[in-house]
Amino acid sequence: MEETAGNPLYYSCRNCRNPVALHEDLLSKDFLAKSGQAYMFQHAMNIIVGAKEDRQLITGYYTIAKIFCSKCSEEMGWTYVRAFEALNKFKEGKYIVEKAKISKNTETKRDLDSEN
Repeated sequence: MEETAGNPLYYSCRNCRNPVALHEDLLSKDFLAKSGQAYMFQHAMNIIVGAKEDRQLITGYYTIAKIFCSKCSEEMGWTYVRAFEALNKFKEGKYIVEKAKISKNTETKRDLDSEN
Protein backbone atom coordinates (compact mmCIF):
# COMPACT_ATOMS: atom_id res chain seq x y z
CA MET A 1 0.00 0.00 0.00
CA GLU A 2 1.37 3.40 -0.94
CA GLU A 3 1.67 5.65 2.07
CA THR A 4 2.75 9.14 3.03
CA ALA A 5 4.34 9.41 6.49
CA GLY A 6 2.73 6.10 7.46
CA ASN A 7 -0.78 7.08 6.36
CA PRO A 8 -2.47 5.33 3.41
CA LEU A 9 -3.39 7.45 0.40
CA TYR A 10 -7.04 7.44 -0.60
CA TYR A 11 -9.57 9.42 -2.60
CA SER A 12 -12.71 10.87 -1.08
CA CYS A 13 -15.87 12.55 -2.29
CA ARG A 14 -15.04 16.22 -2.81
CA ASN A 15 -18.51 17.15 -1.59
CA CYS A 16 -18.61 15.35 1.80
CA ARG A 17 -15.12 13.76 2.23
CA ASN A 18 -16.52 10.20 2.33
CA PRO A 19 -13.67 7.81 1.31
CA VAL A 20 -14.46 6.19 -2.06
CA ALA A 21 -11.22 4.52 -3.25
CA LEU A 22 -7.71 3.62 -2.13
CA HIS A 23 -4.74 4.87 -4.13
CA GLU A 24 -3.42 1.30 -4.33
CA ASP A 25 -6.56 0.40 -6.36
CA LEU A 26 -5.89 3.12 -8.98
CA LEU A 27 -5.40 1.44 -12.36
CA SER A 28 -5.40 4.36 -14.81
CA LYS A 29 -5.78 8.13 -15.09
CA ASP A 30 -6.48 7.96 -18.84
CA PHE A 31 -10.28 8.07 -18.90
CA LEU A 32 -12.74 10.79 -19.86
CA ALA A 33 -16.10 11.58 -18.26
CA LYS A 34 -18.69 14.37 -18.48
CA SER A 35 -16.57 16.71 -16.37
CA GLY A 36 -13.23 15.82 -17.99
CA GLN A 37 -10.50 13.52 -16.67
CA ALA A 38 -11.52 10.37 -14.80
CA TYR A 39 -9.69 7.57 -12.99
CA MET A 40 -10.20 3.81 -13.23
CA PHE A 41 -10.12 1.90 -9.94
CA GLN A 42 -10.05 -1.84 -9.28
CA HIS A 43 -12.35 -1.37 -6.27
CA ALA A 44 -14.53 1.39 -4.83
CA MET A 45 -16.11 1.77 -1.38
CA ASN A 46 -18.89 3.75 0.22
CA ILE A 47 -20.79 3.97 -3.04
CA ILE A 48 -24.28 3.16 -4.24
CA VAL A 49 -24.61 1.47 -7.61
CA GLY A 50 -27.51 2.68 -9.73
CA ALA A 51 -29.60 0.90 -12.36
CA LYS A 52 -27.89 -0.86 -15.25
CA GLU A 53 -28.11 0.74 -18.68
CA ASP A 54 -26.63 -0.02 -22.09
CA ARG A 55 -24.52 2.86 -23.42
CA GLN A 56 -22.34 3.62 -26.39
CA LEU A 57 -19.15 5.16 -25.01
CA ILE A 58 -16.03 6.38 -26.82
CA THR A 59 -14.36 2.96 -26.77
CA GLY A 60 -17.37 0.73 -27.39
CA TYR A 61 -20.75 -0.50 -26.28
CA TYR A 62 -21.21 -1.40 -22.60
CA THR A 63 -23.69 -2.11 -19.86
CA ILE A 64 -22.81 0.37 -17.13
CA ALA A 65 -24.29 1.53 -13.83
CA LYS A 66 -23.82 5.01 -12.42
CA ILE A 67 -22.16 5.18 -9.00
CA PHE A 68 -23.06 7.62 -6.24
CA CYS A 69 -21.48 8.62 -2.92
CA SER A 70 -23.24 6.69 -0.14
CA LYS A 71 -23.12 9.71 2.19
CA CYS A 72 -24.23 12.68 0.05
CA SER A 73 -25.57 10.93 -3.11
CA GLU A 74 -23.24 12.88 -5.42
CA GLU A 75 -22.89 11.14 -8.79
CA MET A 76 -19.25 10.00 -8.92
CA GLY A 77 -18.99 8.13 -12.23
CA TRP A 78 -19.88 4.60 -13.30
CA THR A 79 -18.96 0.94 -13.14
CA TYR A 80 -18.62 -1.33 -16.14
CA VAL A 81 -21.04 -4.24 -15.76
CA ARG A 82 -20.51 -5.73 -19.22
CA ALA A 83 -18.31 -4.98 -22.25
CA PHE A 84 -19.72 -6.26 -25.53
CA GLU A 85 -16.37 -6.29 -27.37
CA ALA A 86 -13.70 -8.81 -26.32
CA LEU A 87 -11.02 -6.09 -26.41
CA ASN A 88 -12.77 -4.23 -23.57
CA LYS A 89 -13.64 -7.16 -21.27
CA PHE A 90 -10.85 -6.12 -18.86
CA LYS A 91 -13.03 -3.13 -17.84
CA GLU A 92 -15.81 -5.30 -16.44
CA GLY A 93 -16.20 -4.81 -12.70
CA LYS A 94 -13.96 -1.72 -12.67
CA TYR A 95 -14.99 1.75 -11.48
CA ILE A 96 -14.58 5.06 -13.31
CA VAL A 97 -14.57 8.04 -10.95
CA GLU A 98 -14.53 11.61 -12.23
CA LYS A 99 -11.46 13.52 -11.04
CA ALA A 100 -13.58 16.65 -10.47
CA LYS A 101 -15.67 14.72 -7.91
CA ILE A 102 -12.81 13.49 -5.69
CA SER A 103 -9.88 14.76 -3.67
CA LYS A 104 -6.71 12.94 -2.61
CA ASN A 105 -6.17 12.43 1.13
CA THR A 106 -3.57 11.07 3.54
CA GLU A 107 -5.47 11.26 6.84
CA THR A 108 -5.42 8.30 9.17
CA LYS A 109 -8.48 6.14 9.78
CA ARG A 110 -8.62 7.55 13.31
CA ASP A 111 -8.89 11.08 11.82
CA LEU A 112 -11.80 9.94 9.66
CA ASP A 113 -13.60 8.19 12.54
CA SER A 114 -13.38 11.29 14.74
CA GLU A 115 -15.25 13.35 12.11
CA ASN A 116 -18.31 11.05 12.14
